[in-house]
Amino acid sequence: MPTETEWTLPALDAINAAAELVHAVMPPTPQYRWPLLERRCGVEVWAKHENHTPVGAFKVRGGLVYIDHLRGDRVAVPGVVSATRGNHGQSIGFAARRFGIPAAIVVPEGNAREKNAAMEALGVELIVRGRDFQEASEAAAEIASERGWHRIPAVHPLLVRGVATYALEFFQGAPELDAVYVPVGMGSGICGMIAARNALGLRTAVIGVVAEGAPALALSLDAGTVVSHEVTTKAADGMACRTPSPDALAIIARGADRVVRVSDPEVESAIAAIFADTHNAVEGAGAAAFAGLLKERDRWMGRRVGIVLTGANIDSTELGRILSSQGAAS
Repeated sequence: MPTETEWTLPALDAINAAAELVHAVMPPTPQYRWPLLERRCGVEVWAKHENHTPVGAFKVRGGLVYIDHLRGDRVAVPGVVSATRGNHGQSIGFAARRFGIPAAIVVPEGNAREKNAAMEALGVELIVRGRDFQEASEAAAEIASERGWHRIPAVHPLLVRGVATYALEFFQGAPELDAVYVPVGMGSGICGMIAARNALGLRTAVIGVVAEGAPALALSLDAGTVVSHEVTTKAADGMACRTPSPDALAIIARGADRVVRVSDPEVESAIAAIFADTHNAVEGAGAAAFAGLLKERDRWMGRRVGIVLTGANIDSTELGRILSSQGAAS
């Protein structure tokens, strides 16, 4: 298996091969223009619906490619362990069940109830450890060592290769985009977007979106080195990164146009707007790209912009609270 320090972005043939693997399990997700979204921001908007995958998030693509590669190494793997706030864990659970490998997933205390239930329904052993994702990740490493199981990191070249397939579909299915907004947690999604953009030789600006309450990536880009920062976001738990991956950071620094910070109220407004305008439920991270575009819409008047709805996995009680508090999302 490649290590996290051996990162190179996948070429087009590698992404196409990953797409064949992914599409044997699920069809490409759609990309649509929604007139009400466009009226709201005054820009031609194409939404990539990664909230329509079998686990309700783009991460499933990376899990399939990673575990298929793990099995292809013909190394005996008694089990896999990883840490998550939810979507990555569902991805690993989905792929591990498909390939008949036991999986244990570590989540932090207070993790979203419905995400936990979804992982357990996929047959994973759910373990609650730590105050945040970073502590859960450290616990996952300890459990992997104790059991002799393979530890799957939150971000890795194989995961990037898998999730790059959503970006390939997006660029091939939508007209040429001037820019695309991508939410960023640990960075596999935006790295996949950069990889596909580069592989296709496009000039689309890739813009990352982070939570104001999880600014470590933005601070790290400003500093030119990894900077850790405590996480306070509640609305965007899928973006709750305390310490960025240095390899993902390097790719984002080279390949992204910039990173935009959005507040929890802006994320909640975007969740409500997307529901009102498209009748799609999205989680905080899934709405962050639209929140970023709304913040910068004056830059893109008369141009064509993409947003990635990365996930649908928001607890129903939280969605109800947001919709109630936002009223008609006008």
